[in-house]
Amino acid sequence: MDNSIVFWILFNAFVLLLLGLDLFVFHRKAHEVKIKEALLWSLFWVVLSLCFNGIIYFWKGPAPALEFLTAYLIEKSLSVDNLFVFILIFNYFKVPLMYQHKILFWGIIGALVLRALFIVIGVALIAKFHFIIYILGAFLVYTGIKMAFSHEDNELRPEQNSLIVWITQKLRFTKKAEGGKFFVKIDGKMYATPLFLVLIMVESTDVVFAADSIPAILAISKDPFIVYTSNVFALLGLRALYFALAGIMQLFHYLHYGLSLILVFIGAKLLLSDIIEIDMRYALLVVGAILTISVVASLLYPKKDSSLPPPPDLV
Repeated sequence: MDNSIVFWILFNAFVLLLLGLDLFVFHRKAHEVKIKEALLWSLFWVVLSLCFNGIIYFWKGPAPALEFLTAYLIEKSLSVDNLFVFILIFNYFKVPLMYQHKILFWGIIGALVLRALFIVIGVALIAKFHFIIYILGAFLVYTGIKMAFSHEDNELRPEQNSLIVWITQKLRFTKKAEGGKFFVKIDGKMYATPLFLVLIMVESTDVVFAADSIPAILAISKDPFIVYTSNVFALLGLRALYFALAGIMQLFHYLHYGLSLILVFIGAKLLLSDIIEIDMRYALLVVGAILTISVVASLLYPKKDSSLPPPPDLV
C-alpha cells in the first residue's frame, strides 16, 4: 500500500479517536465550559497541531511544514470570524451554555466532511484548469475588500436563510430544548428540537465561511494532505477557542480588518503567482505581522462606545 494512503488512513483514524474521546469521555455529561477549561483545551489543540507540524517536517520536508504552519495560522485566524457569528446564533436562540459544546461538536463534524469535499474538488480543478487560480485570487481580493466594509452587522436573520425556512416547513418542532437532544418522540411522533435548528444554522454558516477559507488555503499549498490536515486541526480547536474568547471577542475589533487584509494579500499572491513567486517564509511573516498588529491595535485603541465585559469566571 502507498505510504501516502497509509498516512491518510492513520490521520483520519486519529481524528475520529480524538473526537470520540472528546464527546464520550471528557464531555460525556452536558455542562457549562468554564474559561479555565477552555484555555487548557485550546493549549492542548495548539500543541497537538505544532507536534503534527513537526511530523510533516520530518516526513515531507521543511517546505511542506512551512505550508502547513501558514495554512493553519490563516485558517485559525479566519475561524475567529465564525466565532462572532456563533455568539449571535446562540444568543438569538437563547441556547443554554451547557448545550453549546454539543452543538459545536456536531457542527464541526459536518464542517470537516464538507470541507474535505471542497478541498478534493478544489485541488482537482486547479490541477486540471490552471486558470482557476486567477478566479480564486480575484475572489479572495473581492471577499477581503467586501469584508472590510461590511462589518458591524450584528443582526441575525434566520427567516432569510432558505434552508432554515424549508426545514421549519417540513419538520415538527418542540418548544423547548428537551434535555439537549436534537430529536424526540412524543405520542409516537418524531419531533425536532430547537437545538437541531441551531445546528443547521451553524452548519449553513460554516459553508459560507468555507467559501473564503478553502481558496485561501489552496493559495498556500496544492498538496491535498497539507490543505486538509491544516483545516482539520484549526477546526478541532475551534470549540475550545469559542469558550475561551466568547466573553472578550468584542475587544478585538480591528482583527476583522486584519483578516480582510490577509485575504487580499493571499488573493494577490495567487493572481501574481505566474509572475512573482513569494517565498512561503515571507508569506508567513506577512500573515503573522498583520494578525499581531490588528490584535495589538485593538487592545491599545479599544472601542469607546462599548463597555468591557465582566471578568471571566475561572472556577
